[in-house]
Amino acid sequence: MLKEYNSTTDILIIGGGIAGCIAAISLVKDYNVTLLDKLVEPVDRIGESLAPAAQRILKELDLLENESDTVKQTIYRNNLGMQSYWGSNQLQIVDHMRNPDGFSKSLNRKNFEVYLRQVAIERDVDCIWGTRLSSSSYEDNYWKVTTKSDDLKNRTTHTIQAKFVIDATGKQSHFAKSLGIKRTHYDKLISCWISLPNTLENTMSTIVSDELGWWYSTVTPNNKRIVAFQTDADLVDKNIFKQLDSFLQFSKQHELISPLIESNKAYINFHGTVSANSTRLEQIAGNQWIALGDAAISFDPLSSQGMFNAMANAMQVKKLLRNFNFIKDLDSNKMKQFNTAYNHQVNQVWNHYTQHKNFFYKSETRWKEAPFWKRRQNNI
Repeated sequence: MLKEYNSTTDILIIGGGIAGCIAAISLVKDYNVTLLDKLVEPVDRIGESLAPAAQRILKELDLLENESDTVKQTIYRNNLGMQSYWGSNQLQIVDHMRNPDGFSKSLNRKNFEVYLRQVAIERDVDCIWGTRLSSSSYEDNYWKVTTKSDDLKNRTTHTIQAKFVIDATGKQSHFAKSLGIKRTHYDKLISCWISLPNTLENTMSTIVSDELGWWYSTVTPNNKRIVAFQTDADLVDKNIFKQLDSFLQFSKQHELISPLIESNKAYINFHGTVSANSTRLEQIAGNQWIALGDAAISFDPLSSQGMFNAMANAMQVKKLLRNFNFIKDLDSNKMKQFNTAYNHQVNQVWNHYTQHKNFFYKSETRWKEAPFWKRRQNNI
């Protein structure tokens, strides 16, 4: 049975992850906002630390702070800091005890995204889940975007007429890609990860470098530990990352990581491999559209800035739209000024990111001739 719907909106946001949800929540007071995502509900993702500065955004949008402890405990746990073996065999610790923004937060990424979706609905964002971009066209100062559900038996087609489109579909950047815009990939970094119960008292996040790449571990809500290995896709036999047993054999080679895993082997959940490389969309803004968060630029997880950038990027867009206010009357000059300002801001973030990324990778000098590290001696 085919169902067809038509609607109009000021702002259409494609992608219901962190960037899309934060943008929707921040903009809905000033505009009619429609938010859609191809997933009916979020999926598990690698646990990530949310930088202390993100607390300012959460407060500004009244997120998490006034929720019950029960709700908070399912979404995050405060992280005292980071311990690392990077650049030498000596343990280094960076804590957040004196950070004016408080602790970093180790997230259950899926639960955080579920929470943001719920808030978006409660604050009157028009949310459509389980539908994906099918086609788009620009006609008479509006974007006409058609989406289709995956349910072939009861397929729903939704045509949305929007004054402004935000592509928040992550590295896939589906909307921008449909316009023929390409993405530059600066490296081949991948991440293979597992999750298991945590049995250690020390719950600080951990980074350990080795010849082939680097390990990361953190403890997320419900006392679950995540362990991930980052390397370039062409440096390790692909079969190692296809199943749990081979990954466990690989982890035994590292004496600092193996103890995190051995005591709970029977309860491990193997999540497989995901892309973790630095990428950049060749064009991030156009005629009444922009790319947001990872859709515009994506970061190496070493930076621990991916989620924070998505949130900060969304808040920048809100302020720019308020400053230039071209959506109501579709003033083309104001839109050009908006695009120039947006490009400048994203370029600043990218330049700052690449400088810090290069600095931290170059500070590890123990394997200068190993391919993984040699590749990172050159600037992006």
